[in-house]
Amino acid sequence: MKTRFALLLCVVGVSGYAQTPGTFTATGSMITGRFGHTATLLPDGRVLIAGGYTNGVAPFGHAPTAAAELYDPDTGTFTATGKMTSARAYHTATLLRDGKVLIAAGSGGFGPSSVGPEYSLASAELYDPSTGTFAATGDMTTSSIIESYTATLLPDGRVLITGVPFTADLYDPGMGTFTATGSMTAPPPWATATLLPDGRVLLASYGGSALYDSRTGTFSPTGTQVGYESQATLLTNGKVLVAGGNVDPGPHTLAEVYDPSVGIFVFTGNMIAPRANHTATLLPDGKALITGGSSWTGWGTGGPMLYFCCLSSAELYDTATGQFVGTGSMTVGRAGHTATLLNSGNVLIAGGAGDSGVPVTAELYYPVTPIPAPMLLSLSGDGTGQGAIQHAGTYRIASPEDPAGAGEYLSIYLTGLADASVIPPQVAIGGRQAEITFFGNVPGYLGLNVVNVRMPSGVAPGPTVPVRLNYLGRASNAVTIGVQ
Repeated sequence: MKTRFALLLCVVGVSGYAQTPGTFTATGSMITGRFGHTATLLPDGRVLIAGGYTNGVAPFGHAPTAAAELYDPDTGTFTATGKMTSARAYHTATLLRDGKVLIAAGSGGFGPSSVGPEYSLASAELYDPSTGTFAATGDMTTSSIIESYTATLLPDGRVLITGVPFTADLYDPGMGTFTATGSMTAPPPWATATLLPDGRVLLASYGGSALYDSRTGTFSPTGTQVGYESQATLLTNGKVLVAGGNVDPGPHTLAEVYDPSVGIFVFTGNMIAPRANHTATLLPDGKALITGGSSWTGWGTGGPMLYFCCLSSAELYDTATGQFVGTGSMTVGRAGHTATLLNSGNVLIAGGAGDSGVPVTAELYYPVTPIPAPMLLSLSGDGTGQGAIQHAGTYRIASPEDPAGAGEYLSIYLTGLADASVIPPQVAIGGRQAEITFFGNVPGYLGLNVVNVRMPSGVAPGPTVPVRLNYLGRASNAVTIGVQ
């Protein structure tokens, strides 16, 4: 076994990078400049950019778009894909277990009045990467306030959609329908939604935070954060970093950490720069990358005023020290942009609003420690075909000649899990979610990880049933096992 895994680890070793670590470098420009859009990493490594506001002839100079495009990290270019069924901005986008993307809610634009109002959408649609097209799916049970939606993929494959006031729906991908769930104990304006390692969802907000338990379909109150329009990031230790945002009269440097074990927020080190409308991205090394944002909002003599003064600076939160440190600056200042962790370990920064309009530019951040997406090991050594997946407690491979059965335990060998992380991966066998019983390092084998799972029932038998893992928002390669 040691010889076999040593060979496999050599085959899937980490490749080098020519770019300077901790810096940003321009990549291809988007076809359409936009902000308030979504960016979704697809299983094949491309990024779907959808919707958002563009520079256009409309109230306030902006109009939502139905246009979508794909970023290919291998070529560094954007290409057009099918259009959404509805133009929308500040919507949600969720990668489903089957590889499709659920697009829901958002702003449909402004009413006939020159000052609005902006109206929200209750519609939803699905993007199919295999065809490059969008198709309508069921509508939500109600619409909500613009920019107050959250969407969270639950462990069972359903999607929790929340909004204001007091709206919560569950989307069932199998049925293509939304149903109401629970009753929130407090309205979470400008809430963030974070899936915790135990399967609950934290809706963090200055207006009263809540926890959603999908097993019971209920909400319960928990601690309250200080600001609003903040960014929340699940850290590898299982706690949630809530950084930046607004506290009247504008953006601040405050950062808090939510501890699920005690249900409270506690202050951690302050950010270097005050910022709102920024991004926060968990890197595989356990640090959180904070980029851009607006530097000041406030009230003028005529009412509320927003000065973007878009930041190009970026910083890193170190979980081990609880402090923020500076890193390279972006090539341009942006707010309302997206930041997507790619399979390479780099981060794609796309779109946003700038001081001089809506840029089409995009750029890549190169971490000091670029960790690629997890790689499931295969007997061939190239990450395809028969997986290095054992009947648990044995050296027997779950092969066509020795297939796995429903309810039994399997050991899946791979690389790419973060050291000491409590965030569980998700494993799908034959398209069905497997129960995770253990994940971590293999003692004595540097860089080798193992995930123990229980074989789900209902998997169609066959000699080459696909197995895929998803971890920190990135999909692994697919290998196969025999299933009886």
